Amino acid sequence: MSIQTNAAGHLTIGGVDALTLAQDYQTPLYVYDVEAIRNQIRAFKAVFEAQAVPYAVSYASKAFATIAMYQVAAQEGCHVDVVSGGELYTAQQADFPMADVSFHGNNKSREELQTALNAGVGTIIVDNFYELQLLGELLAATPDRHQAILLRVTPGISAHTHAYISTGQVDSKFGFDVDSGQALTAARQALSNPQLDLLGIHAHIGSQIFSVAGFEGVTTKLLAILTQWHDELGFVPQVLNVGGGFGIRYTKEDTPLPAADFVEAIVTTLKQAKLPFALPAVWIEPGRSIVGPAGYQLYSVGSRKDVPGLRPFVAVDGGMGDNIRPALYQAEYEAVKAAEPTAAATEDVRLVGKYCESGDILIDHAHLPKTQPGDIVAVLATGAYGYSMASNYNRNPRPAVVFVENGQAKLVVARETYADLTQNDRPYI
Repeated sequence: MSIQTNAAGHLTIGGVDALTLAQDYQTPLYVYDVEAIRNQIRAFKAVFEAQAVPYAVSYASKAFATIAMYQVAAQEGCHVDVVSGGELYTAQQADFPMADVSFHGNNKSREELQTALNAGVGTIIVDNFYELQLLGELLAATPDRHQAILLRVTPGISAHTHAYISTGQVDSKFGFDVDSGQALTAARQALSNPQLDLLGIHAHIGSQIFSVAGFEGVTTKLLAILTQWHDELGFVPQVLNVGGGFGIRYTKEDTPLPAADFVEAIVTTLKQAKLPFALPAVWIEPGRSIVGPAGYQLYSVGSRKDVPGLRPFVAVDGGMGDNIRPALYQAEYEAVKAAEPTAAATEDVRLVGKYCESGDILIDHAHLPKTQPGDIVAVLATGAYGYSMASNYNRNPRPAVVFVENGQAKLVVARETYADLTQNDRPYI
């Protein structure tokens, strides 16, 4: 992740001094470089257009879902994926075009599906037989209504990633199993319902993937499945959705490929295949790779604990409540001192949060210049899953979110107040 500085040597985000952002909006604070978001979306789209392949770049909004983010995605001609009624509602509040929305989820409720139908969601990605039945029942109430769907399958391909974010293997809660014949049965059932428009197939093999091999493999496997559906059911696919999971750089040890490499590998595999049907449109679902590198979290340094022979503990005013990933699955990050982000590190510290858990460690080995209380520390590449997984643990309010572009900062999510924490409470006595 490149570090931008100004004449004073301070970290800048979208052309704005990080110290100014911390002063104006307080800490902890989520900050997004909007130009970086736009550039990544455009990079994905450019490869498809250069290859002259029909496509959709569908932003996996579980990574970061706010009205402002949906607005930027719409401006860039992105589709979006939602995985809950709440994400769908947020997209509606952003006036996002519903025809470009896909609805994911392994346990969509009747109410969520009805809401999606009423909203005119473009594509529902059906995950299981229960959902297939439920969707059929809801559509039967309005016989003139049709709904486009994809079937999500588990192709038996496991990406080299953390077990909690690996989703393509057979032993997964997601999708129709292929080897047991579930996927073929689901396709037959979907095609037998005249109110369902089966567009094609979907799979997602995991997250934070650094190799194209998994995507080449899943593309080949999905094409084989579609060929079987064509031969046995007469099905002609319109969409091949290979999911997302493209890795990003969190630390110096991470070596992600450019977005273009993943797309080129998928398209090349597709074009080399001998197919009994025309080339379907290719859909991808990047989330982390769009917003992750664009995000920063700013914290103020507070207390420090030094014990002879041990790494010091340097505490900040946030922690696992605004970024649960290190505690949840040992995610690693890097941090810089905002006032001197390019200065050489002089100590190795444990950067910890303020929450009442020993596991509230943001970075176990943070290499930083010496810090003092009140210094601003920026944790890099935090744009994915920090805000979306944030909580009010210990009754701490969630931080504000600021978008920065062309030297201008704008508050897009207000900081929660103590009053917000109790607004849904009701007295017992």
